[in-house]
Amino acid sequence: MRSSLSIFVVIVFFSACSTGNVDVDSSLGRFFDSAGVKGNFALFDNGQGSFTIYNLPRYRDSAYSPGATFDILQLLIGFQTGVVKDGNDVLVAPVPITLTQAFRSMSLEDTCIFQKLARNIGMDTLKKWVDSLHYGNRNLSGDPEAFWKDDSLKITSDEQLGLTKKLYFNQLPFFRRPQELVHDMMRTESNSNYKLVYKTALVPYKHQVMGWVMGWVEENKHPYFFVLNVVSPDPQADISSIGLQLVKRILSTLGFFEGKK
Repeated sequence: MRSSLSIFVVIVFFSACSTGNVDVDSSLGRFFDSAGVKGNFALFDNGQGSFTIYNLPRYRDSAYSPGATFDILQLLIGFQTGVVKDGNDVLVAPVPITLTQAFRSMSLEDTCIFQKLARNIGMDTLKKWVDSLHYGNRNLSGDPEAFWKDDSLKITSDEQLGLTKKLYFNQLPFFRRPQELVHDMMRTESNSNYKLVYKTALVPYKHQVMGWVMGWVEENKHPYFFVLNVVSPDPQADISSIGLQLVKRILSTLGFFEGKK
């Protein structure tokens, strides 16, 4: 069942939009059902200022650990403060993994890279930025090396989409270079018809596993921003891959990847 309505979203720094035309598309639930997961999805058409959303209450009101999507903010802070120079930096020796490689990883194996980055930035600096940006619930009271995945710090899908949109347009309160560096570090798939840019995350969640996929798809130089949050009852599920395939299936159903948008 599909319906059109106009909603008001509480204005916070990362809110995707204060008002907008929203198409609630319940038919997209079949993709979640077939994958055996629960969750929500949203797509924002920047040119039209309109949303396509599956599971609106969960998208708007439910907050979850950001997991590795917090790497976006950590890198912005690290570049802004000079703690790291660019994506070629290697923080954990002798592991020959650059920041870019760790950032693009779809597993938990490279967590140590961003734990080291958090230590180098320092909790006081991280808290200052999280507070000033009103990032999620701003709760950094958990493990100093895992607060972004231990269920203390939480963020909504609406805020995640708003962050993505501001990053794309270099509208975050950082210098232009840090934003461009992070933009270029995100995983990218492209051909003559489209460009798909995204960041994934996998988070242990109440004896289950949760995943994020957030980013944008461009066709004919027009950006469309998306966010997906899913939870699987199987704690061993490859939720990052499942989430990415869900995003691709949904976008394909909505007419993307053919260069006609």
